[in-house]
Amino acid sequence: MSWSRHVRSRPRAVVAGLAALAVPLALAGCESGGGSAAEPDSAGSASAASSSAAPEDPVAVAVNVRKGADKVAVDTRVRVTAQDGELTKVTVTSPEGKVPGKVSADGTSWTASALLEPGTTYLVRSHAAGEQGGAVDDRTRFTTQDLSLSEQTFASIAPLDGETVGVGMPVVVNFDVPVTDKKSFEKHMTVTSTPAQAGSWHWMSDTEAHWRPKNYWKAGTEVSVDVAVNSIPAGGGIYGQKDRSIDFTVGDSHVTKVDVANHRMKVFENGKLIRTFSVTTGKDGFTTRSGVKVIMEKYESKRMNSETVGIGEGDPEYYDIDNVEWAMRVTNSGEFIHAAPWSSSSQGLANVSHGCTGMSTADAKWLYDFSRRGDVVEYTGSDRQMTLDNGFGDWNLGYAQYAQGSALS
Repeated sequence: MSWSRHVRSRPRAVVAGLAALAVPLALAGCESGGGSAAEPDSAGSASAASSSAAPEDPVAVAVNVRKGADKVAVDTRVRVTAQDGELTKVTVTSPEGKVPGKVSADGTSWTASALLEPGTTYLVRSHAAGEQGGAVDDRTRFTTQDLSLSEQTFASIAPLDGETVGVGMPVVVNFDVPVTDKKSFEKHMTVTSTPAQAGSWHWMSDTEAHWRPKNYWKAGTEVSVDVAVNSIPAGGGIYGQKDRSIDFTVGDSHVTKVDVANHRMKVFENGKLIRTFSVTTGKDGFTTRSGVKVIMEKYESKRMNSETVGIGEGDPEYYDIDNVEWAMRVTNSGEFIHAAPWSSSSQGLANVSHGCTGMSTADAKWLYDFSRRGDVVEYTGSDRQMTLDNGFGDWNLGYAQYAQGSALS
């Protein structure tokens, strides 16, 4: 910490004896911890010269960044303190605006409530009143380190702000540059809801973190997500680029249950069975996974080409259908629920697909219109299991195990 001390003048009887020292003391008051003398504090000097009596311990102001400093780390939290006095005004400004902060209850310190932006010049102005009279002003200017985009990581959040989602929707945060200091970041990532529901973060990788409640969301829940990582160290010289926040709503509970072995689908709304459909799922070699899946995306029409799952032209299982209707993705690996009029004779009787859940066009249209992103689809009846990282597979771990994926566990 660098102290910028401003000393009031001695009583008249000793002024002459100290005349030789007056100039060095004034110069010391122009520097904060060895900073450049190019930042004179004329206001403080004038205050000192105008007084005819002084306390034994004159008030002084300190800023935790030295005057004239450059390449100051962006995760610096500016702090101003007063010795033998009380701060009456502190402002920290840049061309972009003011840095928010708060004075302590006893008035002896001011602490910023936000971190700093890269490549920016800041001016700290502070005024303190002495305990025994007198006052001092201080001005400290400094510049932060510049950062390239590769030295900053930006967060993208799902759901979208204002979106209404299903009861199985996890909060998904993706970072465009890897985060290795996950503990530091997670301390600044919060999910709150009304009504409140317990939940946990789980890091899928260095670039992806999910949050889910202990149980499916309660219908009607209002959720707020705050990823307040601006200028927070991400590890390896990387910093958060910007704070992000979104709000979303959870709609009615839609849980669809698919019995792979019996080729049936049952649709429940808020716990009540409302429709039953005949379906076909994956045949031998393309078995549809059992487990909890969540609708990730919806397409009125989508081209489906087997080359995207490693089946090329010339293979007997090759397919390329350019207009698959009412398609809803439930895994990253390519499982969809969709209209499959070409398999109508097998629906309800046999599994003949390449892993997708096929329905009649009319049934698929009804389900598409009924469903939203985040709705749950529970599959049973096959010996191939869904995995955590295959889409929104968050519900395929028990909650205690899931919570162990938090960096703060």
